[in-house]
Amino acid sequence: MQFDAAFFARDAASVAADLIGAHLEVRGAGGRIVETEAYAPDDPASHSYRGPTARNASMFGPPGCAYVYLSYGVHLCLNVVCAPGHAVLVRALEPSEGLPQMAARRGIDDPRRLCSGPGRIGQALGLTLADDGTPFGSRGFLLRPGPPAGHHEIRCGPRIGLSRATEVPWRFGLGGSPCLSRRF
Repeated sequence: MQFDAAFFARDAASVAADLIGAHLEVRGAGGRIVETEAYAPDDPASHSYRGPTARNASMFGPPGCAYVYLSYGVHLCLNVVCAPGHAVLVRALEPSEGLPQMAARRGIDDPRRLCSGPGRIGQALGLTLADDGTPFGSRGFLLRPGPPAGHHEIRCGPRIGLSRATEVPWRFGLGGSPCLSRRF
């Protein structure tokens, strides 16, 4: 079962919290989402803050699509597009599908380190800039509800690695997961 369009057509902070525990897969590789960050159009740390550009056009497209961008000229990062100008950065996965492919792409075998950061996810999933704008549910991009979080609680705190709006508590994660990019 996939998420419906109404799930994505909301503010990024709501979607970011609700994606914890969901299952993400790209062309046969992926796992459970354990960490996200939210970005909104009125947020100075967001790519959409200054309005639509060629780089961020997907953020203003249909909800439920991927926004893939190159960070620092090195790492491809995956976001889930929500309401116009809103997106959720997928920061960490607990890998469960396609482990051999992800390990080969990353050059490591430790499942805790395969997808514990947005750049690592991009590399492990084999993302390219051509994936930008891909709707989830097509071209091998799957995003579906996962089992309840169980005994772990969803944590929230400030986002990581920003120079603006550093105090905004829009980083969400599955407490106790060994695959977080950084502990809460």
